[in-house]
Amino acid sequence: MKTIALALLLGTIATPAAAADISTHVLDLARGVGGKAVPVTLSKRTNDGRWQKVGSASTDADGRVRSFGDSGMFDTGIYRLQFDMSAYPNASTMPFFPEITLTFRVTDKSGHYHVPVVVSPYGYSTYRGN
Repeated sequence: MKTIALALLLGTIATPAAAADISTHVLDLARGVGGKAVPVTLSKRTNDGRWQKVGSASTDADGRVRSFGDSGMFDTGIYRLQFDMSAYPNASTMPFFPEITLTFRVTDKSGHYHVPVVVSPYGYSTYRGN
């Protein structure tokens, strides 16, 4: 135990590098509730410009995807969230925007990136949340 404590003090044990965390939230402005059961895909742009899927989830009962994997697993780069709105609120609805795509940049490896989307029947808006 003393050896580990001394190694930590001297900085000789490597600690994992910090990485960003990404979450989202679908807010239904018309109904005043979170948009539940919306499939969301997270992708990262590769060096050659292609998109590589790095995670997927569906929004929970509150309209949230709290994480797309282990907390703090994303490196810096350009990411994209794709929301399949054709699945919300049910299959019989024909949304004006059947898919919403948000592209954003992760610049701080230790940061939390919360990228919500506020939806209404004929529009949507987004921002960087906390």
